[in-house]
Amino acid sequence: MPLKTRPLKTLSRCLSSLGVSAVALIAGLNACTGLAAQQPDTDQPRPAALVAATTAVPAPDPAQQASPAKPGNSGAKPPQSASVVTAGLGTINGTVTDAQDEVIPGAVVTLEGPDPGGTSKATANDNGFFEFTNLRPGTGYRITIKAKGLVDWVSPALELSPGQVEIVPNIMMQLQGEQTSVTVYASPEELATEQVKIAEQQRVLGVIPNFYVVYDRNAPPLTAKSKYQLALKVSYDPITIAGIFFIAGVNQGVRIPDYRLGAEGYGKRVGAVATDGFTDIFFGGAVLPALLHQDPRYFYQGTGTNRSRLFHALSAPFVCRGDNLRTEPNFSTIGGDMISAGFSTLYYPRNDRTWTFFGENVMISTIERTASTVTQEFVLRHFTTGPKGKNAAPQDRQ
Repeated sequence: MPLKTRPLKTLSRCLSSLGVSAVALIAGLNACTGLAAQQPDTDQPRPAALVAATTAVPAPDPAQQASPAKPGNSGAKPPQSASVVTAGLGTINGTVTDAQDEVIPGAVVTLEGPDPGGTSKATANDNGFFEFTNLRPGTGYRITIKAKGLVDWVSPALELSPGQVEIVPNIMMQLQGEQTSVTVYASPEELATEQVKIAEQQRVLGVIPNFYVVYDRNAPPLTAKSKYQLALKVSYDPITIAGIFFIAGVNQGVRIPDYRLGAEGYGKRVGAVATDGFTDIFFGGAVLPALLHQDPRYFYQGTGTNRSRLFHALSAPFVCRGDNLRTEPNFSTIGGDMISAGFSTLYYPRNDRTWTFFGENVMISTIERTASTVTQEFVLRHFTTGPKGKNAAPQDRQ
């Protein structure tokens, strides 16, 4: 590559990444500013999820309330709204399977609460998943599951803390006549498997994989096996593969890496993008986390001030949660970015095999990851579908 064109390409790469980061930061800050101010935007239409989260609660009817609510007025009652979820409520969910670990759709799930007569019913979906939300903290919750041709399954007493998402583990129903009693226990492997199953259902707008974010702050750590499983799920997802061809097309336009144009150059760029992404996910999301006992997922905060949430998101690429539940330097993510950039020197053109290009790749990966965590904290939860997308975390508080 001529030397005079190299700065232009470097500038183009940096500006592109900074642009992505800026857009994500602006989107996140706009979202949290709207939540703090709770003022509807009358100029631009917004998605229904954001409208529900940011619309102010209507004022009480003067005919129903003699005086407006004021601080210290113990007689004033705040207005109620169906769209507001009371902070501190919990969630109980799980996946119904049989002895062969096959999901059982259509199973009838009954939840008995600690209060007399407090029962709720749900039906397991096509993935065998069920969920009960907005539950008051307490002890004595119990799950009973019925399915045709199978022995009824009854859970032990469950205790629910404020804001907790309780995952009922090891729901394994037996054929009638095979077994008359079931012993229920939770092992780390079972809990980790349940975590992967839940992550696989999380998608932005129901399409784009959003597997590496967890909305339960008390989620159990992943096992080494589950870390590899999650990395492979992301790598071979059809949307991930489609994204590789799209990014390769963008790189073709700016000639990054410095392959020739035409079909041959595009094919090489597809291979380079796929290898870059796979090595980054494989080493940063599986190999190093398994060896260093670190959790590769982003733990959504969702509560506290906007400043604390922003700091939490910005620091995520540099600090992480260890399998011992303590905060540690994020050697896994940083090391994965460096290993991926190092591997690229094996297949990039000779002009790109420089320390400068290596540093640029690591810097760009860090910028993209930071933009991603900020967007996760302030934006994507409102667009993420699946059992843990909108209901798993407590109500956002400013």
